[in-house]
This record gives sequence, C-alpha cells and structure tokens, in this order.
Amino acid sequence: QVQLVESGGGLVQAGGSLKLSCVVSGRTVSWYAMAWFRQPPGKEREFVAAISPRSDTTRYADFVKGRFTISRVNAKNTVSLQMNSLKPEDTAVYYCNADLQNLRGNWGQGTQVTVSS
Repeated sequence: QVQLVESGGGLVQAGGSLKLSCVVSGRTVSWYAMAWFRQPPGKEREFVAAISPRSDTTRYADFVKGRFTISRVNAKNTVSLQMNSLKPEDTAVYYCNADLQNLRGNWGQGTQVTVSS
C-alpha cells in the first residue's frame, strides 16, 4: 500500500522560505510524475507543481511560478518543494501525490504551512 509522508512545514514570516519533503513508500516513484497540492483554509485542494519521472519537465500553478521549485530524488523515493518569497496567501496544508489522478494513492496527512504578514 502506498504511503505518503509530508514534512517541513511550519510558521514563517512573509518573504521567508521553507522546504517541504515527501517520502513515498510502497511504490517506486521513479515510474510516476509526482506533484504537490495544497488546501488553503476553507477552500478545496489545488494543484501547486508537478515534475516528470526523470525531472526533465516541471509544471507550476501561476500563483507560484518563480517562487517555488519542485524536485525529486528517485533513489530516495522523495519529492521536495522549495518555497521562497512566501506570501500569507500561501498558507495551506501541503500534500504530495501522483500527478495523474488515476494513479494517486490515499492522501497523506499533509504538512501545515502558515505565513504571517
């Protein structure tokens, strides 16, 4: 069974940085495009960024372009999200999962990111 464990969240001031990590077990992530999603308070989960299996292609939501960078280390079955120039509107619970909906496992617990103004 696939397990996704996100970490690295916290409280940070606007303009600060955080790096999130996602460790995947029960699946070899090198076969899959992986992505980060987030769920702001009171809102639905939304796409943030995705990365192809060999890291040759990345895709970002417009609201994070130029500020966030997704990366992966297949040998460690991990996916990361470097977040710079954080804004209060980036406050959310962040999750990782497969990019393609029909390949997604159960969602992990996520990691809370809170950006203060």
